Amino acid sequence: MDFDTIIIGAGAAGLICAAQAPGKCLVIDHAKAAGEKIRISGGGRCNFTNLYASAENYISRNPHFAKSALARYTQWDFIDWVARSGIAYHEKTLGQLFCDTSAKEIVAMLLKGVAEAGGQVQLNTTVQSVTKIEGGYAIQLSCPHGPRAVTARNLVVACGGKPIPKMGATDFALRLAQQFGLPVTETYAGLVPFTFSGAQHEAFKSISGVAAPARLQTNGTAFDEAVLFTHRGLSGPAALQVSSYWSPGDVLTLGLLPEEELRRAVREAKETEGRKSPLTIFTRLLPARLVPVVLNDLALPERIADLTAVQLDGLTARLTQWQLTPAGTEGYRTAEVMVGGVDTAALSSKTMMAKTQPGLYFIGECVDVTGWLGGYNFQWAWSSGWVAGQAIKAGL
Repeated sequence: MDFDTIIIGAGAAGLICAAQAPGKCLVIDHAKAAGEKIRISGGGRCNFTNLYASAENYISRNPHFAKSALARYTQWDFIDWVARSGIAYHEKTLGQLFCDTSAKEIVAMLLKGVAEAGGQVQLNTTVQSVTKIEGGYAIQLSCPHGPRAVTARNLVVACGGKPIPKMGATDFALRLAQQFGLPVTETYAGLVPFTFSGAQHEAFKSISGVAAPARLQTNGTAFDEAVLFTHRGLSGPAALQVSSYWSPGDVLTLGLLPEEELRRAVREAKETEGRKSPLTIFTRLLPARLVPVVLNDLALPERIADLTAVQLDGLTARLTQWQLTPAGTEGYRTAEVMVGGVDTAALSSKTMMAKTQPGLYFIGECVDVTGWLGGYNFQWAWSSGWVAGQAIKAGL
């Protein structure tokens, strides 16, 4: 064999796997630079993990699958590597850890790990074909200097999913899995903004750029984070989180105020400022540009003092449980992740190796394990890549 291990994809999962795999290891990627998704993530500062990462923060057909990898290589293990590498970081909100300076420091740390393990990275290289041969795999490559055929005992597929096609993302990993008889679950764009049509689209367009803390839920799953109204619909952390649980036609329930706070505000305003309009009262509780859009089709009196019990119920429903039906999402063009992927039933949770194909591993985003927004998907990349690298180390 030319190599002990070939890894397709020089992203988060592929690089940490290569940093663990001993022997002759080659990491290949079609991009001009390694770790491009790492570099652009988190506004260029890379939300590299989350203090609270656990299997409960992931979506999968098998919710237990991620437990083994996440337990064997935890967020604390990666944080320790970051600290030992002299990379300064900080917690932003909800356990999200970011580099103080630049995501490039994480990429440099990973590449140093690959080099120290004796691996090499070859860029501007695409895979033309993969064939099973005795004792390993034959890979036909298209390289800057022409075609190249290589062989390896182990093949690790770490080339991600479909999001951000302008960066070269494809469904290659899924097609390769199917080539070797591994099932693939339904896939769709996750952590992605919602789009609306018609009057709702026009209304949201008029308040593009307005953000507010809220509770957004669908299909029994809710997130308490900010929403951002855009010229196309609804974004912000809460919307991105909920999008991974949403299916076309499903309703979103948007709560802009807790019911108790709303009713208390109305009661106090009636007692002390009865002549003021509901619009005036609620601009103290919500962004001023948002209030007219939320209340415009409610038949409210000119004075808050004249608000009836029926009108208060309607107002409460609108501000605490506003029912919205998106036209869709912005799709893979802006999605941060792909939900679904290589079926975990076909993989070992301890090694990430295909159960029916010795030496063939799938790690990172291409697997049917999708994290919440906030560093969880990077942690899955670190954990799944690490356990695959350890399995390869044990087998060499």
